[in-house]
Amino acid sequence: MTPKNSSRGRQDSKKTSFKSTKRFKPKFNKRQLATPKGTNQEKDPSEGIRLNKYISNAGICSRREADIYIAAGNAQVNEKIVTQMGYKVKPTDVVKFDGSVISPEKKRYLLLNKPKNYITSTDDERGRKTVLELIANACNERLYPVGRLDRNTTGLLLFTNDGDMIKRLTNPKNTIKKLYHVSLDKKLALADLQKLSDNFMFEGKRVFVDAISYIANESKSEIGIQIHSGRNKIIRKIFEHLRYRVVKLDRVVFADLTKKNLPRGRYRMLTAQEIINLKML
Repeated sequence: MTPKNSSRGRQDSKKTSFKSTKRFKPKFNKRQLATPKGTNQEKDPSEGIRLNKYISNAGICSRREADIYIAAGNAQVNEKIVTQMGYKVKPTDVVKFDGSVISPEKKRYLLLNKPKNYITSTDDERGRKTVLELIANACNERLYPVGRLDRNTTGLLLFTNDGDMIKRLTNPKNTIKKLYHVSLDKKLALADLQKLSDNFMFEGKRVFVDAISYIANESKSEIGIQIHSGRNKIIRKIFEHLRYRVVKLDRVVFADLTKKNLPRGRYRMLTAQEIINLKML
């Protein structure tokens, strides 16, 4: 039916192009209205959750959009197409969307400015502090670090539960930008700076230093180095090989993410645009 106020209708139609926080309110029958307050059938895990919520929690789309995709036959449960509205998915069910298995856990992306004396591990038999302790209250989902920073290295460390992104960002074939601020125990000789700027062999493998320079307006013991190698403690090792001791090592850039407005020991969730940028790397 055409609304009486057509201009109002046009305004409403414009609003629907944005993600709305309002939800459709279904009509209840008398039996449903008699249900005591606080009763929620979906709270029992054995009952499962609605398929549209499952798809939404997986980060595919909103619940309202999920209903459209379900009706169109885009969703499968246990290899069978489900078009029924309100269908509930049980914990043991395997759900596919457009042919790919999905998980109801929402994808999270968190950036931590790691302090010293925390190890990059999910747990430690020796009882040392781990980076997971710093983000314990960040969200309900279990997050995993992307790569590693050793105990004495500070700076940016990314966490996520997106397995595909972890694989992509840690794949040595992908030249993910990692920029470090290195403080040495003495000035770095120009000849040694030149050695490090050229690709060289170390421990039987070639090391690719993307860029290296003295830090402007600082002592020549303060060095900026960009490297994409994921080898354990590679920066400390190559400087030690040239008889320098690394006093401080701080990762200031990771995959174009920076420490701007992120104090040491604090974390933040990535913005939607930052997530899009990471997926394009």
